[in-house]
Amino acid sequence: MTVSNRLDLGVFDYVIVGAGSSGCVLANRLSADPGKRVLLLEAGGSDNYHWIHIPVGYLYCMGNPRTDWGYSTVKEPGLNGRSLAYPRGKVMGGCSSINGMIYMRGQAADYDHWRQLGNPGWGWDDVLHLFRKSENHHASGAPFHGQDGELRVERQRLSWPILDAVREAAEELGVPQVDDFNDGDNFGSSYFEVNQKAGLRFNAVRAFIRPVRHRRNLTVMSHAQAERIVFDGLRAKGVDLRLGGKPARVHASGEVILSAGAIGTPQLLQLSGLGAGSLLQGHGIPVVRDTPAVGENLQDHLQIRTAFRIAGAQTLNERQSTLAGKARIALEYAFRRSGPMSMAPSQLGIFMKSDAMFDTPNIEFHVQPLSLEAFGQPLHDFPAITVSVCNLRPQSRGTVKIVSPEFDQHPEIAPNYLSTDGDRQVAADSITAARRLMATRRMAQYKPEEFKPGTAIQSPEELARAAGDIATTIFHPVGTARMGTDEQAVVDPQLRVRGVEGLRVVDCSIMPTIVSGNTHAPAVMIAEKAAQMIVA
Repeated sequence: MTVSNRLDLGVFDYVIVGAGSSGCVLANRLSADPGKRVLLLEAGGSDNYHWIHIPVGYLYCMGNPRTDWGYSTVKEPGLNGRSLAYPRGKVMGGCSSINGMIYMRGQAADYDHWRQLGNPGWGWDDVLHLFRKSENHHASGAPFHGQDGELRVERQRLSWPILDAVREAAEELGVPQVDDFNDGDNFGSSYFEVNQKAGLRFNAVRAFIRPVRHRRNLTVMSHAQAERIVFDGLRAKGVDLRLGGKPARVHASGEVILSAGAIGTPQLLQLSGLGAGSLLQGHGIPVVRDTPAVGENLQDHLQIRTAFRIAGAQTLNERQSTLAGKARIALEYAFRRSGPMSMAPSQLGIFMKSDAMFDTPNIEFHVQPLSLEAFGQPLHDFPAITVSVCNLRPQSRGTVKIVSPEFDQHPEIAPNYLSTDGDRQVAADSITAARRLMATRRMAQYKPEEFKPGTAIQSPEELARAAGDIATTIFHPVGTARMGTDEQAVVDPQLRVRGVEGLRVVDCSIMPTIVSGNTHAPAVMIAEKAAQMIVA
């Protein structure tokens, strides 16, 4: 059967666009009712690529067209005219198949702030049980964690004395060593917990899809790229897509649910006639509803990669500098599933305040026993560590906008980094905080010598400009389909797209403000909450 020369894929109760962190959870939860037919669409292919499952493989997945959309930002004024690569997962599991695997919820205050902004049911006390619901945490009986869920959370399988020393150095600055970043207050230092099991990545497919693939009412289609939402008046009735490159259409008797992420979701909304009327008309797209906020409110974590030469301790730089060293690393992973090949991109975290005026920690350190000029480039040939710092709650707001009515054209991504005085001040203070950490008594024995950005840079203005030279995204875009009860919100607190029917957004684009940490765990929680609201 065909519909307007498109292959008719039939009718489903729920059509979910995007098989990333949120989409996989939704497919699992909604298909638990055998009376509901659920379709999960993924533009990318299978996650059966070996580099997805070996933790260090993120190096070979980001920027790889097999697993990554290959986005990039515009040339950013705040980054002194630089454009950044902007990895987003184009594969089953989405970003959970290529991300840093860190399990981090953020702070209780983040979610209480969402509730204060007019989103009832989204406070910390409202959502904590949802984090626990999906979690399979390594520590039995941990009060803030769950053990009965699908998403495995483990400690990293590594040991670096230099990182232990950095934790002790942070204590000199008044930052305590803690065991858990996920109890609502992440002040302190600890090794990041990760979504791994026995040294292998544990992505959303492994957690939420494979255990339920036997369900007859669940259909999963890969290489299925959505083109636009099909509307009947103001009601979403289905999705036009390319299945294996051929045009097709699927019908939704219940809801179309967008889980395509903070870039893909606003792009698809705009292509479908939901966005700023002037933008849509400029591309010849009929306006279903003039919704100017679609694609606005983009927020992201920008990390400033300071780096220091050291002496007297081993780092990964020299461990992998010879063929023998590389062979030992490979054997350690092959026989023990440990060592550098099991490492997440960041190992040690420190949460603290850049200034006493902040109520809760506003900067996050990612400390790594290695250094390199830029992501994806070779490690330096001398011992060094990277002390990255990111502003957890940036003031800067960016945009995602289509540049064409064609679904296969990448949108314009303009994060607008470091565009406010406040963000530039935090950037300067962050570099100063990294210097203070390396100037502690505990670090003196390692003789740290700063080479990024360099000790000659001292004034706040120089530091902010240097941050623009060395900072890069840490891949946490959110906010482009903001939740709220005001007229400018894209979705309501039930995540229904305002002004139309049968359409919901369930991914990190609904965040009104970015969380104070990594975004995979919140994406899972958002889907858990959405599934309960949809079923109810």
